[in-house]
Amino acid sequence: MKTTGTRSLILFLLTGGFLVGLVIFLASLVLEGGNWAFQPYNKHLSSGGQLSYAGEVLDRNGTVLAQSKDGERLYNDDELVRRATLHAVGDTMGYISTGVQYSYRAELAGYNIVTGLATPTGETTGSDIQLTLDSNLSKVTLQAFGNQKGAAVLYNYKTGELLCMVSSPTFDPGNVPADLNTDTSGKYEGVYLNRALSASYTPGSIFKIVTSAAAIENIPDLDTRTFNCQGEITVNGNKITCLSRHGNIGFKDGLAKSCNIVFAELAMELGKEKMTAAAEAMGFNRSFDLDGIPTSESQYDVSDAEENELAWSGVGQYTDLTNPYHMMLLMGAIANGGTPVKPYMIESITTHFGLVTKAGHTQNDRQLVQADTAAKLKEAMRYNVTSEYGDNLFPNMAVCAKTGTAEVGGGKEPNAWMVGFSSNEQTPYAFAVVVENGASGIRAAGGVASAMMAEAAKIPSAGSE
Repeated sequence: MKTTGTRSLILFLLTGGFLVGLVIFLASLVLEGGNWAFQPYNKHLSSGGQLSYAGEVLDRNGTVLAQSKDGERLYNDDELVRRATLHAVGDTMGYISTGVQYSYRAELAGYNIVTGLATPTGETTGSDIQLTLDSNLSKVTLQAFGNQKGAAVLYNYKTGELLCMVSSPTFDPGNVPADLNTDTSGKYEGVYLNRALSASYTPGSIFKIVTSAAAIENIPDLDTRTFNCQGEITVNGNKITCLSRHGNIGFKDGLAKSCNIVFAELAMELGKEKMTAAAEAMGFNRSFDLDGIPTSESQYDVSDAEENELAWSGVGQYTDLTNPYHMMLLMGAIANGGTPVKPYMIESITTHFGLVTKAGHTQNDRQLVQADTAAKLKEAMRYNVTSEYGDNLFPNMAVCAKTGTAEVGGGKEPNAWMVGFSSNEQTPYAFAVVVENGASGIRAAGGVASAMMAEAAKIPSAGSE
């Protein structure tokens, strides 16, 4: 009897283990089946490790960005369009993880849970993916970068449609350079990285928007306060410098003229706790996502900062880091009264049989700014443009913006930033632009932003939801 009981227990444990394993396998099949299917040994889907048979990728106007013909993956006829949309569409090898050809490879390949791979004969029955991106807008934006590295993103803050996402450097996926992975000149450095989603940069003066929000919410007499800028102050034996001597200056002009002394003093007065609370409320120290593709975190950490370091953090230096996509989202939040509409890039995924399995739609995201604070920031950022940058950069769009030049050290020129949004209901766009080693926010980043916004204004039904 004892032997029988032992055998029964062993049989029970084996059966239980089998059932647990079966459940895990089935769950994995449902969640990861597409990734399993899309492996190099499925030669009818891949050739030389490259995506060969798959559905089309199109822009918002139906322009084909990628398609399969006769076992070959082909891209748009215009080289500049191919280069400009590379980091959104992706490469055939799957090195660009933010591209839809990687993130949605199972859908493009035609995998489904019932029949598995739907292309056993080599004829593609994969789904087509239409993006919200405008390929011509992307092209114009890339041209504005010239040979400079950086990123630019723009979306409709009323509908959530991402209209432009450009990362530079880039390459032509239809004619991949032979020296792409061997070039030592730095031309292709970080070329597989989508700088809009997966990079974080020292923000410089665009972070003064965060310090402004903290000050607006915690300093009652902020609007009547006067600061004195003589070009530098000394804190703990360390100099905090400003590019100009502004003399007596108020908060509003301090932001417009980007006075470091004003914002260094504000950060020290607010203290670590209030500065951190404002930054985290506005999305720092957490990641966002675009259609399931995660972004790099913007970071603000002054827990171990000395007083002079806290001062520099309020100016956008110290260890501050900012992600371009996050800054675009924050601009959308300010434009929308504090609560952003969540951006999306996938307009639709349609199967070979015409069934729409995914469709983008407008939805609110988590609040980033208090409504009253957003209204005051909007007013201050509009004043930046009218008093300092000039409306000629963005004709008839009533743009609210902030520039930044972020010191990066190493003898390199500062990174150049411009972030903002149009308050004109006909052009409801929020944007973020960073130009690596661009030196001047208004000239380098402002030039890209101006070209991008001007082209975006041409898109039909810009303000419709």
